[in-house]
Amino acid sequence: MVSTKPLLLGLILLVFSAFWMSLSFGQTRISQQDLWQAFTAFDATSVEHTVVRINRLSRAATALVIGAALAVAGVLSQTLTRNALASPGLLGINAGALMFIAIGFTWLNLSSLLGYMLLGFLGATVATALVYLLAWQRGLLSPLRIILAGAACGAMFTALTQGILIADQATLSGLVYWLGGSVAGRSLEAVGAFAPWVLVVTILVWLSSRLLNLLLLDDETAAGLGQSVNRVRPMAGLAVIVLAGGSVAVAGLIGFIGLIVPHAARRLVGTDHRRLVPVSALIGGLLLLLADTLSRFIIPPQEMPIGVMTAAIGIPVFLVLVTRRQVAL
Repeated sequence: MVSTKPLLLGLILLVFSAFWMSLSFGQTRISQQDLWQAFTAFDATSVEHTVVRINRLSRAATALVIGAALAVAGVLSQTLTRNALASPGLLGINAGALMFIAIGFTWLNLSSLLGYMLLGFLGATVATALVYLLAWQRGLLSPLRIILAGAACGAMFTALTQGILIADQATLSGLVYWLGGSVAGRSLEAVGAFAPWVLVVTILVWLSSRLLNLLLLDDETAAGLGQSVNRVRPMAGLAVIVLAGGSVAVAGLIGFIGLIVPHAARRLVGTDHRRLVPVSALIGGLLLLLADTLSRFIIPPQEMPIGVMTAAIGIPVFLVLVTRRQVAL
């Protein structure tokens, strides 16, 4: 186990470096001098300055915020279910949020980020409730039943979303952004609207670390310690809904961050949520920043959807977890 303070400092430096790389690299070459002057002596007539301030700054900020949100949501999903294979994507939460966003885009003619976020929260809530309803059996929640229920709900919501697109194919081009997942094309105002949610929820989750640690125990042991986990689960579930639903509303379907990042963080700092939550948030932001930067060079001059990049990283990890049957925390 790595010492926490040096690890956090190292991760912060890596995140800052990845953020700077995201600002520097892309189809338009930006020198370090131009990059620095874009913030210290901005010139509206400079193409390089405009690319940095208008395009890449908001893109890097979005990747950082969404990566952190999905990572913390993944930690909570795995803690709630006591299942190492759980994540908002595998539990169908992301698919539920996307379906409600598709409804708002197609039938309600919504155009505001706030509207999409509210629909994302609602869809994530419906998906979470449905998964728990299907997985609940005789007062118990089996980790295997949760994964199976999540996979079934995810497939159902995905099929319904496809049905919406088939019924109104004119909206397909508008929904490509959410279907493929992307951190490009969002303004600083858009990511700024979601960032406070992520920050507040993450801080509250971190402050609740002692209670979350109890969820790693069985209910009888927790009760013996004088704590009721039934009060913790709704709070943690609400945090997952806000983080996952908001992430889908802002950046679309970006999978596997919530699955693989918590495992990497546990290998570094263990299972204590006081260390696990901040380390996961930093690794999530770092991973999505690097994935977005790399996506610009895979198929130039076009870009690889970032959801494809994270899937290429996450699928092998998922297969390893399944083959090793690491289904318990």
